[in-house]
Amino acid sequence: MFGALRSLPSVPFAHAPSPVDELARLCAALGGGPRLLVKRDDALAFAFGGNKVRKMRLVAAQAQACGANTLITTGGVQSNHARVTAAAAATLGMKCILVVNGTTPERPTANALLDKLLGADVRYVAARGDRAPAMERAADEVRRSGGTPFVIPLGASTPLGAAAFVDAIAELAEQIDPPDVILHSTSSGGTQTGLVAGCALAGWPTRVIGVSADESSAVLERDVRALLGGLAELLGFASDRFAAARITVDDGFVGAGYGLPTPESREAIELTARTEALFLDPTYTGKAMAGLIARVRRREFDNATVLFWHTGGQVALFA
Repeated sequence: MFGALRSLPSVPFAHAPSPVDELARLCAALGGGPRLLVKRDDALAFAFGGNKVRKMRLVAAQAQACGANTLITTGGVQSNHARVTAAAAATLGMKCILVVNGTTPERPTANALLDKLLGADVRYVAARGDRAPAMERAADEVRRSGGTPFVIPLGASTPLGAAAFVDAIAELAEQIDPPDVILHSTSSGGTQTGLVAGCALAGWPTRVIGVSADESSAVLERDVRALLGGLAELLGFASDRFAAARITVDDGFVGAGYGLPTPESREAIELTARTEALFLDPTYTGKAMAGLIARVRRREFDNATVLFWHTGGQVALFA
């Protein structure tokens, strides 16, 4: 069922599988209940890792096939996706333009610092709504200068980007038996789309829970549903192949907004570090782990095998 993935061109960024580890000490600190595992995409050996590395393997290959010499994408000032895009461009000898919303930092730190080190042309806009027009202007500028731009949507959350996480489920199937639950951070929907589709193709009954970093559950469920249709067609199926798939988004841990820590996410970051020496970030994985901790404490996962998919982002701890 994963055969169609083999036909998708890929750039071998961090080609080795990310490890799966036990979280026995964290589980004990929470009073027990489930078997807790973590899929360590934070340990992918390219540009500080993270889920965006998987997506970029496929997206960068598509850019190469189109003859692009400039990658253009968008995100926040501390965007993990922007950092990985800049790293891919540097590795492939391309230029990179990043359109980020926010103010120009007086002294770049964390991802913003890495973007600069990687040679990206970082352009700042005031608000999220200004990003797409600014990317199109940048693309027009590249064309006028004789170049070939390749515009990557926010988070590389496209059917092609989502296909990377179908492949990630194929990778996971080589490492462990199907878990009862996969819990992860979700924002632009591409990672969750691939995980849901991958479990469906594998015939796993696994429940995939996305803990939102920003959007409402209604918005994210809509976005994931739309991406599932495009992903099905990309893989050679009818667009309704995943129509019956269950999409679960928990928006109860967003707090005051995107990138703003909560008491629960702070506790999750500290507890996970002190029990497992595993580092989470305040924007995505800290809030996702807060969602996992709350469920364990409610005994929702008793006697289940629960896999936390670490999507990276720990660079943000240095912002």
